[in-house]
Amino acid sequence: MRKPIKGFSKLSKEAKIEWLSDQFFDNSEDAINLLKHYWHEDPKVQKLHDEFIENTLSNYYMPFGVAPNFKINGELYTIPMAIEESSVVAAAAKSATYWLERGGFKTSIISTKKVGHVHFIYQGDAQKLQSFFEALKPALLKDTEELTANMRARGGGIIDLKLVDKRTAMEDYWQIEALFETCDSMGANFINSCLEQFSQTLQREIKAQDHFKEAEKAIQVVMCILSNYTPECVVRSEVSCIVEELNGDAGISPEEFAQKFQRAVRIAEVEPYRATTHNKGIMNGIDAVIIATGNDFRAVEAACHTYASRKGQYSSLTHCEVKDGIFRFWIEVPLALGTVGGLTRLHPMVKFSLDLLQQPNAEELMGIVASSGLAQNFAALRALTTTGIQKGHMKMHLLNILNQLEATDAEKETIVNYFKDKVVSHSAAVNKFCEIRGIKSPSEIKKEN
Repeated sequence: MRKPIKGFSKLSKEAKIEWLSDQFFDNSEDAINLLKHYWHEDPKVQKLHDEFIENTLSNYYMPFGVAPNFKINGELYTIPMAIEESSVVAAAAKSATYWLERGGFKTSIISTKKVGHVHFIYQGDAQKLQSFFEALKPALLKDTEELTANMRARGGGIIDLKLVDKRTAMEDYWQIEALFETCDSMGANFINSCLEQFSQTLQREIKAQDHFKEAEKAIQVVMCILSNYTPECVVRSEVSCIVEELNGDAGISPEEFAQKFQRAVRIAEVEPYRATTHNKGIMNGIDAVIIATGNDFRAVEAACHTYASRKGQYSSLTHCEVKDGIFRFWIEVPLALGTVGGLTRLHPMVKFSLDLLQQPNAEELMGIVASSGLAQNFAALRALTTTGIQKGHMKMHLLNILNQLEATDAEKETIVNYFKDKVVSHSAAVNKFCEIRGIKSPSEIKKEN
């Protein structure tokens, strides 16, 4: 039985690798070589990667691709995407080209406010606390002036402060809710620092009030933290064209395609089972750009799924309308992003991605990311309502199957050509591979047994 290790974080990287390989791998030498194989050849770059997180042993590679031909607000972009799932980049690129000839993507920023809370327990007279808070606001702002100076110089800072009575949800539970503008930074550290100062000011000032009882002065601050739910930091991206321009969809008429597409979106609006998969596809397009640009895809995922549930039932993030001969398809999604701070100047590939996008500001990046999500969803729904999703997806997945079989380049070329006009399945790909190799397929062996 393995024993816990003490002081693991204090070991050198080499010592950590040696312990790990000895404890968990039969062939420790192979395990060590694999980890070292993924180290960057430049020690300075590797040291940079080592210091991003704790207990770093190596680097974990993800494919980095691009989707060209995105016309967004009249500008042409090639969008970087870091993702491991087959067909995502191809689908985004295909949608981008499709809409390039139909006016492209139009984006607009609805709001860029972010929110944070001081969560606290107060046992006392509610009206007394509310009156006190109104008088407290100037002190809250004054005590954070040093923290907000740089942000205010860039046009951001604290937008609003309010006291929220949450006692119907939990006994004696109150909040200070603060709205922030963080400009081109995501702003998590800035927001959390301000919130912690708010809590200190609150506790200090209430203790100095003679009209509060001692029990009322004993406010218990539970925590001070930003929220990753940002319903006031929302971007919209839209595509539209006359219905007659919706051509080239598996032989069906533009009118039939528009009707089927609209109904597919409507199903995702009313059916949570479908909405979950529908939105997962949207997040394929969103997360890939978020990761490539060094932003926090977990925070974005959490915000988007909460936003999709804001009306009491989980629903689609995209919407469609066919009216007066015009097809419109759009997304509204909360995206709290940054183009300064964090990894934007540290991770070489993040810097490359932002350079590729011509150094967008946070609002421009919001529009780019939303458009990528919309493009991904359009591609998925276009396939689902015409040829079916598996035809295109499995052709992209074919190379993964062949790599698992360790097919040679010549074998891959032959098999890919074979399936150009056929439906790909795992068993069909394996059978064709075995045929080329002149060996029995699993199905043949099973029949013999």
